[in-house]
Amino acid sequence: MDRKEFRDLASPEEAREAIRSLSLEGGIDHVSLADARGRVLVARLDAELDVPGFDRASLDGYALRARDTFGADEADPAELTIAGEVHAGEEPDIAVGEGEAVEISTGAVMPSGADAMVPVERTTPAGDSVQIRTSVAPGDNVMFAGADVAAGERALGPGTRITPRDIGLLSALGVDDVPVRSKPKVGIVSTGDELVRPGETVDSDRGEIYDVNSYTIAAGVEDAGGEAVLYPHAGDEQEEMERILREAAAECDLVLSSGSTSASAVDVIYRVIEEQGELLLHGVGVKPGKPMLVGRLEDSAYVGLPGYPVSAMMVFRTFVAPAIREAAGLPETETATLEGRMARQERYDEGRLRLMPVGVVRDGDGETLVYPVDKGSGATTSLAEADGVVEVAPGTDYLETGEPVTVSLFSPDVRPPTLLGVGEDDPTLSRLLDGLDNPRYLSVGSRPGLRRLREGVPDVAVVAGPTERDVDAEELGSWEREWGLLVKPGNPDRIEGLADLVDEDHSFVNRTTDSGLRSSLGAAVATLAEERDVDRHAVVDSIVGFDLGLRAHESPARKVIADEADAGLGLRETADRLDLGFVSLGTQPVRVLANPDRLEKPGVGELENALDDVANES
Repeated sequence: MDRKEFRDLASPEEAREAIRSLSLEGGIDHVSLADARGRVLVARLDAELDVPGFDRASLDGYALRARDTFGADEADPAELTIAGEVHAGEEPDIAVGEGEAVEISTGAVMPSGADAMVPVERTTPAGDSVQIRTSVAPGDNVMFAGADVAAGERALGPGTRITPRDIGLLSALGVDDVPVRSKPKVGIVSTGDELVRPGETVDSDRGEIYDVNSYTIAAGVEDAGGEAVLYPHAGDEQEEMERILREAAAECDLVLSSGSTSASAVDVIYRVIEEQGELLLHGVGVKPGKPMLVGRLEDSAYVGLPGYPVSAMMVFRTFVAPAIREAAGLPETETATLEGRMARQERYDEGRLRLMPVGVVRDGDGETLVYPVDKGSGATTSLAEADGVVEVAPGTDYLETGEPVTVSLFSPDVRPPTLLGVGEDDPTLSRLLDGLDNPRYLSVGSRPGLRRLREGVPDVAVVAGPTERDVDAEELGSWEREWGLLVKPGNPDRIEGLADLVDEDHSFVNRTTDSGLRSSLGAAVATLAEERDVDRHAVVDSIVGFDLGLRAHESPARKVIADEADAGLGLRETADRLDLGFVSLGTQPVRVLANPDRLEKPGVGELENALDDVANES
């Protein structure tokens, strides 16, 4: 198949106009009152009866004629004969005459002849009569028929998004069939032979990955007021892709696909749209999200999202969600924004509108700092660790440290973390964070953690092993951890230390150079080389797999468990938890270093108290 080059990139506004030109509205639904919350009325609802439908007592007390109480007070009460009683839910069988009162309960029908009532606390029983210690006017403490809503009155208008209080009104009117705007039905199709649905078994050897986009986009559709319909994911073969897309188009108002939209030779979805529908645009001048498609497929609207999760969600949030909300009759959400300043310089010179995921943190003075959270479009944590988006104009070469920016938060209820930490991945640290209120921790490794602390972005950095400490920081606390070689249960290869990896043909899995464990291993290698009077590189070259570094502290262990390595670099705690053998190579300190300008932050103080508890347990 020939490679398809991108057409001229459309501007973001042209992309919005193309999507607006598509019809997503689905018609009218009639739903029961139980299913009406959050739906949008399509027609005015008028009251068909009075609410209440009768004159009713507002309080417990006595129904009477107001003129029989004129002049009554605490010193000179009016005494009336009790003619009977009326309870809520029953029809009165008595009338109130001159000098009479009827005992009545809240919500009961006012008996004939009565035009007011007196609350029970302003009365005194006196045998067959009652003393009224206050005077009332006609209508006092009575809700007359239609006082809430009168028959024929406008109750709710078209376009009303039904709330719990609206449901209360409709209930009072006896309405149970509510005409509402149909939710746009949105079919979701993820493409790619490599995709596997969560809950099924993924084969990493075949390059399989879990399908992130289907469920993420479906949640976005529901949030925007649509009805999400998930279809089986389509492979990269054009005939199968066409079959699933046509099925979705026949059943839905909008089809959203993700993947197979770029200019790659195997990305064929635009060919399906061109051949079976109408392609309005291919490619938008925005990052992430350049390979976006907009078109029609049969009678359905179609938007093709990029395959990478970050790109897919950013394009969905920016271009598609507003169209779904409009079709559902929902108002555009009030975008919660936050003003802040860049925590560090960010370069950008690609000539496209950039939708930059960012996190926010408060500095020691309570001002908002904004930092990029971007591990690439294929990293789902770029959004999970972000609070919102900063739009960077196409002509911007870089954002300078301290430059004011506006953050569009992902939702109005987003709040900055009480503590922002970066650095080493460690199980003890994970337990500490579990006990804190709304912390955020970015596991980037010891060296990058120190670098970011030096730049002034995080509140704390967690570092392990031998590190250069040329950073202005306050140590909040520390603990020791035992490190060494993770081996198979029972240590069948009889690995006793680092020398066995050098002298024998054992495969090994290392950690990345950013890890504190890698730093300690490097020091041990240097010591062994010195003892043998050889060059350090000779020792490194003798260890099979030394240059293979994995990021997380459990990753080498899982390679050993999968029988993909004889040994891996790790912690005793990891070996104990995963039932592996362990060869100790020593201990190393793990230190928590605080930005000196943030020591008064409540989150930093909370972490310091937790560290004191760890020290007391040691």
